[in-house]
Formats: sequence, C-alpha cells, structure tokens
Amino acid sequence: MAGAGPKRRQRIEEVALALQTNNKAQPAATSAPDPDAVERLTRIAANRVAIEEVSPSVDGGRFAAKAVAGHRFVVEADIFCDGHDVLRAALLTRRHDGADWSEAPMRPIGNDRWRAVATFDEIGAHAFTIRAWRDLFATWQAEVTKKHDAGLSLTLELQEGRALVGQTADAAKGLSADDQKALAGLVATLKAATADGDLFSVLMTDKTTALMRRVGLRTNLSSLEAPIPVWVDRERALFSAWYELMPRSMAFSEERHGTFDDVIAHLPYVRDLGFDVLYFPPIHPVGKTNRKGRNNALRAAPDDPGSPYAIGADDGGHDAIHTELGDFESFARLVAAAADHGLEIALDFAIQCSPDHPWLKEHPEWFDWRPDGTIKFAENPPKKYEDIVNVHFYRDAIPSLWFALRDIVLGWIKRGVRIFRVDNPHTKPLPFWEWLIAEVHAKHPEAIFLAEAFTRPKMMKRLAKVGFTQSYSYFTWRNTKHELTEYLTELTDGDMPQIMRPNFFVNTPDINPVFLQTGGRAAHRVRLVLAASLSSNYGLYNGFEICEAAPVPGKEEYLDSEKYQLRVWDFDRPGHIKDDIRLVNRLRRDHAALQQMAGLRFYNAWNDNILYYAKFTADLSDFILFAVSLDPHNPQGATIEVPLWEFGLPDDAVVEGKDLVTGGDLRWEGKMQQVWLTPDDRPYAIWSLKNPSAG
Repeated sequence: MAGAGPKRRQRIEEVALALQTNNKAQPAATSAPDPDAVERLTRIAANRVAIEEVSPSVDGGRFAAKAVAGHRFVVEADIFCDGHDVLRAALLTRRHDGADWSEAPMRPIGNDRWRAVATFDEIGAHAFTIRAWRDLFATWQAEVTKKHDAGLSLTLELQEGRALVGQTADAAKGLSADDQKALAGLVATLKAATADGDLFSVLMTDKTTALMRRVGLRTNLSSLEAPIPVWVDRERALFSAWYELMPRSMAFSEERHGTFDDVIAHLPYVRDLGFDVLYFPPIHPVGKTNRKGRNNALRAAPDDPGSPYAIGADDGGHDAIHTELGDFESFARLVAAAADHGLEIALDFAIQCSPDHPWLKEHPEWFDWRPDGTIKFAENPPKKYEDIVNVHFYRDAIPSLWFALRDIVLGWIKRGVRIFRVDNPHTKPLPFWEWLIAEVHAKHPEAIFLAEAFTRPKMMKRLAKVGFTQSYSYFTWRNTKHELTEYLTELTDGDMPQIMRPNFFVNTPDINPVFLQTGGRAAHRVRLVLAASLSSNYGLYNGFEICEAAPVPGKEEYLDSEKYQLRVWDFDRPGHIKDDIRLVNRLRRDHAALQQMAGLRFYNAWNDNILYYAKFTADLSDFILFAVSLDPHNPQGATIEVPLWEFGLPDDAVVEGKDLVTGGDLRWEGKMQQVWLTPDDRPYAIWSLKNPSAG
C-alpha cells in the first residue's frame, strides 16, 4: 500500500476487517416459521406437476363445455414437470352431484400435450378434472434400462427397485382383491430373490410393469384447482333435421284457417322427406291492435290473420293457443301423432306481446310507457313493429317477469314440447337466459334451446356459453368457396366446437337469400346439400322444396309472406327437389360421419366454383366426399385431389367406394381425378370411400 496516505490506509484496514467478520459462519435463525408462510409454501409445493391449457374449458370453467351422451368427449392438456421423471396423468369424470369419479388414462401426444377420451352415459350436469403425478417405478425402470444397456453394475439400483415395490405394498389402499394378491406375490418373489439377475428379471417383466402402473404410488399428485363443468345433451342436440311450417296454412285453402288436425294429416309428408323436428312459429292468440296486413301492410283487411309474432289477445297470451288452430286436446293429439311418426314438435318462444296481451293490464310494470301514458312499440330502426311491444327485464319486472317466463316454458314441456326455438335472444339480457335455461334444465335436462340470433359473433358465442343448445349461423350468407371454407374452419377449429352448435337453416320466413332468389332450382339443391352435410344440424322452411323464392323487390324477404296471410302450397309443383331432400336425409341417417360437426376437411379442387370436402369419423370407418358446384347457372369441372394420404396410401394407390347419388360402385386409381357438375343434372356429387385397413 505504498504511497497511500494514513487516512486511506486506515479505511482499507477497516474494510478488510469487515470482510473477515462477514465471512465467518453466522448462527441460524431460531424463530419459528410463520404459519401463513408454511401454508403458502405447502400449497404451492403440492402441485409439482404443471397442468396447463386444458381443453375444453370455457372461460376457465365459468361456463360448461358441451358434450352429447354416448359420444366421444376429448380432453387435452399440457402436462410436464421438472427433471426427466416419467409422468402419468388421468382424466376423471362424474355427475355434477356425484361422489365417485370415473378415471381414464391420459396419453402423451407430443410436445408435452396429453389426451384422453371419455363418454358420458347420462344427460345433465357433469364435471371433469385432471390429475398428474410422477411415476417413480417407471422412472426407475427407464434409468435401469439405460445402465443395463451400458453394461454398468446394477446392484444398488436393484435394491432400490425392490424397496420401491415394498413401499408401494405398504402404502397401497383401495386395491382390488386381484391386485392385492398380485402385489403381495411380487413382494414375496423379490424377497426370495438374491442374485442380481433374478431381481432384474422379476422387476423388468411386462407383468410387473403393468401391475406397478396400476397400483404404483402417485408421487407429487397434482390436480386442477377446480373441476371443469360439462353439460351433456341428448343426441338430438347434435344431430337433427328441422322442417318449419305454419299450421294455419295446412288447410291448403285461403278460405279456411288451418288446424292442428290439418297438421296431423300432413305428418306423413314431413316424415317421408326424412325430417325429425317439426317446428312451428308462435301458435298463441294473435292480437288485433295494429294488426299487419298482407306483405307487411300497416292496415289489415278484416280477414287478414296478422303476424303470429303479435302474441296475445283477450283469450290469452304465451300460455294459450290461438282458437282457430285448436285447443290443448287437439294439440296433445298432434304431439302424440308426431311422436308416432318419429317427429318432435318444436315451438317458438318469442318474448314479445301484442298491445292486446293480458299482461299489459295485469302487469303494466313489465312494460315501458311514454310520458303521455302510451305504450312504446318495438322497433329496430328503420324497421318498426307497430303490432308488438316488448317487455323490459329489470326495475319492477324482476323477479316476477322472470318467473312467469320460466313457468311458460315449463308449462309447454308438460304438454310434450322439449325443443324451443327462441326468437331474438340477443335482444334480451344474458343473465336472464343463463338463469332461465339453468332453471329449466334442473327439472328437464332433455330440453333443447335454439338461439335465433343473427347478430355479432361475440354475442352469438356468449349465448351459446350461457346455455343455448344450438344457434342459427351466418351460413345463410356464405356463398363463395373462400367464405364457406373460412367460416366452417372457424366453427370447427379452436374452442368453437366446445361452445356452439350451429344449425344451418337454408331459409326462414324472414330470410329469402339472394342466392336462392336468383339461382333457381339448382341454387336450392346446392344450398340443401351444403347445409345438410357441413352441419350436423340443419333446417328449412316449407316452400323451399318447391323452390319458392319470389322476393319483395330489392329485399331478402318473401313476396306474399306467410307471416301475414294464409298460403296454399302445391308441394308437387313441377321443379320440386323433394328427391334431393330425401336423399340427403337418408344419407345423414345412414352415415355416422354426417351426424357430427367434427371430422370436416377441405381438399383441393382446382376451380373456385367447386367446394370439395370430406366428412369422416375419427377411425375413418365412414369417409364421405362431397363436390358441390357454387355456380347455379353454368357447368363447372375440376381436377380433384383424392385424399389417399388420409388412409396412409401412396399417390398411385387404388381406392374403392360408392357413388352415393347414383348408387354405383366407385374405383379410383391415383389421387388425381376429374369431376363435372351441371346445374340441371348434377350440381353436386357424393362418394363414400372404403378404408382399406378396415377390412
């Protein structure tokens, strides 16, 4: 330290002394750990195995994922842990109110992603959770195998393996009698073995491996923080074909109002077409105040029936039947007759009222009144609906209105109706729907609710989350190859399948799409096949089968709309497409691939006017190909790429199948084939391919 002044030398010596003091061992703290800190540590340490990105999980379990009784329910998650230990995981399922979990093993599918498949046998509320753990015995086997292959000594490792089996036997609980016996026998065999070779042989057998996988200790057992809810519907929630008609036109006369008995006479026709749901717009008393005339005229003639959506008159409201249709006795006959024909009745649940509805006098607090004492009519500017008024759901209307609407649904269920198409649900509070559907499902889990909501995507998705079983969709306005491919990919990828089940209606009394107005018979055939094959739920409104498409000029509305007048239908009118409808509904019944939203894939057809795709089951035992012309005016052809690779076949392989339109046999050699589609003769082609590995 030459050259340093006295003060600097003194400072350096002080620092050196301090360093020497700090380097000496200090006594450990003797104070007791904070109990809260211990609790936090214990809680965090418990879940050593990470379980992330669980699917399905709707908003982290805020809403129930959707499933169908008897169908595959696929669960996936990212599962991993520190180190290189062998992990195991299991999917556990149970009824929401059940005590015991059913367990199925999860399998790794790559990149720390695991999968399991469960099946729910009952409809109603269920839940699932995931458990994962370190498998010490499997980890031990993996390490011993490596050392054995390297020729290293295994004496200590074999003693450790024997100890693991002994620890498992000491801690084992709840084993079956067979597993208890097998484990005790393994312990005895290992105890008797003295040579390393004998120990190795016993510990590494397939029999020991299988036993220890079943009964082994679940070290660092980790679980989801909370079970994930699942709502399990009946089959018709996933697979249905809807036919819509207005009972009042079933007299096939403008001189007489149709009745429920007229509908009964029409049931064989509907069933012959292959439908399983028969849907009616509102069947309640129709108001007279501001009743609409033909073609939505503001003034009605004395004999105009008015819009069935103007619900309520002196003889009742939503819990009553329009007297010209019949009474509850004739409605009961209709429900029973429909069931005999394999049909379910679906009713419209439209929460709106004619100014004549009894509620306006009985419950004025449920409505909005203007300062001058007049009622506020419904409107959606620039549209005005002078014949109806809306209820409000809060202020003095809660809870009485909510209970009244719930009881209306429950009342129709008692009369045999289990399917409800809900009109404009997006204009009513979301909490109301969550509450009402849960209330109904608590007593009738078989009830199905279809949301008629052509609105913003996020609102449609939320309606599905709060409990709607099915939803209308944008399919009605998706016409090009790009639009259809993009939209169907959106509906079948990601989280959408666990949330929303689309119902592809090709038309409705309110919607006469431009494609149908301008495309004629070919357009109707095209949209039919697309709807019935791309979605497992689809529907049409009567008149579609005879290609009725006369529009109100410049609008997507039907001229002489049945909403405002009685119609006389000639369902044998030349140019009908009833044979096409029978064909697609028969194929849907015969082919499991068409009874699900899953298993849709688009393939190459080198023509933007031809949509080419397949629907197939997970095991490829049912594989259906579609080529559909999107041009209803001109012939279209294309080279198509037969997806031989889906079956593990080379590009030059031969695949066999059936032409499902003509019924002929099919034999294609090589993946490049040709298709020719014409508007008048064959605007679509449908083939089934045989999976060569299926035998």
